[in-house]
Amino acid sequence: MVTILTISSIILSFIATLIITPYWIRRARHHGLTAKDMHRPEKDAAELGGLCVISGFLIGVLFYTAVDVLIKGNNHYPLFIFATICSVLIATILGFTDDILGWKIGIRQYQKVILTIAITFPIMVINAGHSTMTFPILGQMNLGILYALMIVPLGIIGASNGFNMIAGYNGLEAGMGIMILSVLGYLSWVTGSGWVAVMALCMVTALLAFLVFNFYPASVFPGDTLTYSVGTLIAIVAILGNVEKYAVILFIPYFIEFLLKARGRMQKESFAKVMSEGTLQRPYSRYYGIEHIVIDIIRAIKGKAYEYEVVLLIWAFEAVISLATLAYFFY
Repeated sequence: MVTILTISSIILSFIATLIITPYWIRRARHHGLTAKDMHRPEKDAAELGGLCVISGFLIGVLFYTAVDVLIKGNNHYPLFIFATICSVLIATILGFTDDILGWKIGIRQYQKVILTIAITFPIMVINAGHSTMTFPILGQMNLGILYALMIVPLGIIGASNGFNMIAGYNGLEAGMGIMILSVLGYLSWVTGSGWVAVMALCMVTALLAFLVFNFYPASVFPGDTLTYSVGTLIAIVAILGNVEKYAVILFIPYFIEFLLKARGRMQKESFAKVMSEGTLQRPYSRYYGIEHIVIDIIRAIKGKAYEYEVVLLIWAFEAVISLATLAYFFY
């Protein structure tokens, strides 16, 4: 049931992010926290924009929890919400550290995977999720404690690192997060986990507000501060809402990205080669990212590709997958 509290919390996340982001952009520029736009070398933008999104998300979720617990007396789920907040904040710290150190001289890829193990602890120790899962051929199985010790960490580590892979283009990460969390939030809602949906949708509206400043031409970049946090929340929403298999479908573009990155031993970047007129071209002779494939598709259709067109086409791909996921759910 949709209530004034849920709507207010979701809107609050949007408004908070909409107010915080331009303030952060001004402060970041004043203190030199900027970076060059890889596809517009003559331009730069404020860094660490993910902090604005996480702030908006926390404001909305904490408001919802405070009112529901202190005024309505609902004490059934606060432990799970605060465990989620802990995991998201640990992911934020990890991403922030990598952003501060610099993506060229920062944390190595294998170190990131190891460090993201810490993100899983709050969700593991509260034994979150449903241990009974359905497997192909084997059917339903109750994994018991193995669910908390194996499935939960694998899901969170995979999603937090995976969501960080399709990135580097203005608005791309925010848009992908909006679609994935919107679907998972809706599925959680219709299956009776309204409080899980509220967390998902608070992040969605925070990302929508951030996208106002992050879409092409971006005045602020999200950084790993955002990608690790959003990826972590995606996994936790899937676990708490018992919609893991739908999250796997929604992550199809990231599986493709992983395979393409693997052929380059995780050393090739998704950025494009910028031509003199501002158009984009595939930087390598082979494909090492879904972004490179999309660039060639656009060039084949219209002769040249711009950054915003690459983003829109990847969004369209995720939108089709989102619709297919919803169709599968209601089938």
